[in-house]
Amino acid sequence: MTAPFNTDARIAEPALAHGHGCRCALHARRGFAALLGAGVLGIGGVPLVRAQTLEPMAECKRSGFTKVISAEQIEQSAGQQYRQMLQQASGKGAVAPSDHPQVVRLRAIAARIVPFTEGCNPRARDWRWEVNLIGSKQLNAFCMPGGKIAFYYGILAQLQLDDDEVAMIMGHEIGHALLEHARERVGKTTVTQVGASALSALLGLGALGDAVVRGSADLLTLKFSREDESEADALGLRLAARAGYNPRAGITLWQKMLSANKGAPPQWLSTHPSGATRINDIEARLPRIEPEYQRAAKPTQRFSPPKA
Repeated sequence: MTAPFNTDARIAEPALAHGHGCRCALHARRGFAALLGAGVLGIGGVPLVRAQTLEPMAECKRSGFTKVISAEQIEQSAGQQYRQMLQQASGKGAVAPSDHPQVVRLRAIAARIVPFTEGCNPRARDWRWEVNLIGSKQLNAFCMPGGKIAFYYGILAQLQLDDDEVAMIMGHEIGHALLEHARERVGKTTVTQVGASALSALLGLGALGDAVVRGSADLLTLKFSREDESEADALGLRLAARAGYNPRAGITLWQKMLSANKGAPPQWLSTHPSGATRINDIEARLPRIEPEYQRAAKPTQRFSPPKA
């Protein structure tokens, strides 16, 4: 019998979860079952699917800002915050047990996607991948540096996502981790702060100069945040397609997101591309992605979303 699972807990969000400041439904908020290895046991005991040998993914280029801070520092910090989040959720009965149908589902999908990750980022080979389901009605999912994945129950139940749509979200979130966007953001903030102080001192602008430079830095952050999201969309689409999930599900996913998030600000006021922009981008990428999906081995087992 499946253990009790609180699907409506309030969970604190990890500081390194991506999309800080974003208002879209998928990244609205961030809130143990088992420690998971990416080795023989796979993910939560689910064996990893053998990946085909394919051409390198063009979407895997990482920013030079990642060199400012070590990957080990970011991954260690992310792991600590992930464990803290899980401990808090566990205290509220809000971490789904390993035999929960949706945990089984998420780990089976991850087991198909993860084998393709090391071809994008060699560090992923040594990540201790974890996939957990958190009891919350929030529409959210994330993958922290080092392969720490969490889905919130609300996004599965309220949007009634099929497996292909779940794979699109998971691929997107894993894409952020592979492209080291959190590490890039920390590096960029460090460089911006050091550069702003140095420039203000050089020009003798004092407090006024600091405010002006900080304003410019905010615009740079806005630009890169949108770029990060687009990069993760592109990489996630290809990862999911190579794992055998239909990339056209990206369109239906964002249609559902738009419907669930009717109060979202217009794109020029948001830190991320609008849902309509993302749908257009997916449609433009499909001619390049669909041939890989057609050649990919397809899942032999399909799962249903939780009852709404």
